[in-house]
Amino acid sequence: MTAQPIFSAHTGYLFKELPFEERFEAAAAVGFDAVEHPYLETFEPAVIRGLLKKHRLRFAQLSCAFGDLAMGEKGLAALPGRQSEFRATFDSALEFALAVDAPYVHPMAGVPPQGSDADAGSVYLENLHFAVQRTAGTPAKVLIEAISERSVPGYALSTLEQACRVQDVFGPGNLSLLFDTFHARATGIDPAQWIAENAYRIGHIHIADHPGRQEPGTGTIDFEPVLSALEAQSFQGAIGFEFTPSANTVESLTFLAAWRARSEIRRWHERGHAR
Repeated sequence: MTAQPIFSAHTGYLFKELPFEERFEAAAAVGFDAVEHPYLETFEPAVIRGLLKKHRLRFAQLSCAFGDLAMGEKGLAALPGRQSEFRATFDSALEFALAVDAPYVHPMAGVPPQGSDADAGSVYLENLHFAVQRTAGTPAKVLIEAISERSVPGYALSTLEQACRVQDVFGPGNLSLLFDTFHARATGIDPAQWIAENAYRIGHIHIADHPGRQEPGTGTIDFEPVLSALEAQSFQGAIGFEFTPSANTVESLTFLAAWRARSEIRRWHERGHAR
């Protein structure tokens, strides 16, 4: 029997019309099972744990090692000369993730200085090796994401092909991929086909349409085959929604009830109730 999918609200994108702590209640109210958020350094783990428990939510994944956001940095993991800073921030994030029972920690690769590609590649692997070692023996694992050039020009990990090569160094059991439908389509990838062929690589999914990076139904991606591919591969990770709502968040989530109903029907059939 396949597990029922976990639906996760990325509260860095969704429910931004509400104060941060109210986003947990709003996510639970519309049917989400989990939340995720990139910038949690200012919150105590006990506060997040309390909100999760109160609203019966899980924490799906935690991003970290952003660098200096005020300077526009998008990560540290592939930046030469910043290894000590990376290690300190990763350790802090892992401690937070374990405190809130987050299964994945996502160290951001970042945009290396021009001309440092060779060094950046070796530094990235070095830092990921550190991260994999740190998560060994814990419930949390390392997650990496290919972020398209359209969104972050110069990002050190911009294609799924690159991400797969990195993953193969460590093995899917130690390092998983965050598959984003928007970034996939932005690099010419058919999301459903890629999932069908590579589901074993994926630990977490991000959903957004293309080209506007808004909710499903606003762009060119047909999500029916995407859902079918996930079902066929018995995907058991979280399906996170990281899109910019075209209206207020609740109005942009009209599709969610149908997606949840679909998963409930599938589970009902798998329990042997089909006639």
